[in-house]
Amino acid sequence: MRHYVTVGILVIVVTILTYAGLYSVDLLPVAASLQAGSINDVGSIDWLWNWELVVMCFLFSLIAVPMFYSFVVFRRRKGDTSDGEHMEGNTNLEIAWTVLPLILVFAFAYMGAYSLGDIRRMDLDAMSIKVRAQQFTWTFEYPEYGFFSNELHLPVDQQVVLKMTSTDVIHSFWVPEFRIKQDVVPGRITEYIVTPTLIGPYEVRCAELCGTSHYNMENAVIVESRANFDIWVAEQVAIAAAAAQTPEGQGQLLAVKNGCSGCHSVDGTRLTGPTWFGIYGADVELADGRTIVVDDAFIIESILDPKAKEVAGFSPTSMPTYATVLTEEEIANIIAYIKTLR
Repeated sequence: MRHYVTVGILVIVVTILTYAGLYSVDLLPVAASLQAGSINDVGSIDWLWNWELVVMCFLFSLIAVPMFYSFVVFRRRKGDTSDGEHMEGNTNLEIAWTVLPLILVFAFAYMGAYSLGDIRRMDLDAMSIKVRAQQFTWTFEYPEYGFFSNELHLPVDQQVVLKMTSTDVIHSFWVPEFRIKQDVVPGRITEYIVTPTLIGPYEVRCAELCGTSHYNMENAVIVESRANFDIWVAEQVAIAAAAAQTPEGQGQLLAVKNGCSGCHSVDGTRLTGPTWFGIYGADVELADGRTIVVDDAFIIESILDPKAKEVAGFSPTSMPTYATVLTEEEIANIIAYIKTLR
């Protein structure tokens, strides 16, 4: 009995010390949404995570402490060559380690369902934003205001519903500070409900391996006051209205809408595809060794049939065809925009 008491006390002590050590190193980033909450907010993600952490620390101690205690206390003494005590199964112990974990599983299933229901609760006045994922960028549409953006701006303390879909493969929308992660699937609309509570800059990352530039699929998320959000919206509406007046402006809007910046930079930065900066009229080497001048015909062919002529260093290409997406006029507007990037 003495050994059981000693081991029990040690398990409790090691559990507390392990939990305190892990809690002190800030395993999670700052909580920046109502759904993330805290360890005191019943139903929040951090509340559920905290209980899981407690159980993990206990289970670790329940395994490690008896094992190391046995190494020390029940080790074979010098000169002892006798056999160890023969033991049969223990029915009560087997029932206990079957029933108790089962109860624990059901308890966490209930807690998880409670937390999921809490974070999926939608307000009637929630703002709706459309999100499109594609290799390798995110595009955000604000249908209430009629513009697209490569940045996700959110007003603080306002619930937002992101209606998300993918144009190619499965992606996963994840802002660590919001805690929630939601898959984005081609041909389906998945919803992501979040109420930002902390003003600041964040990043949305793709948490599903989606291709060669998966690591670079990050876009800015800006949580700001309602006043600053309204100012930004007004600026974007004005920019979109002004851009729509010229072919190159319309081309720029189309590039944002279709997520072209996910593969083609406009400042010379190397991404998955050739940069658009200074490319029009330049000589480029193709994957087959030929050199070609980038003109209207080459760009049109690259948009309609990306595999026809691949630029050296960028194959095999993952760019889809836009033959059924863009009209001739829209392609001409994109070319007009590319011509301005010098």
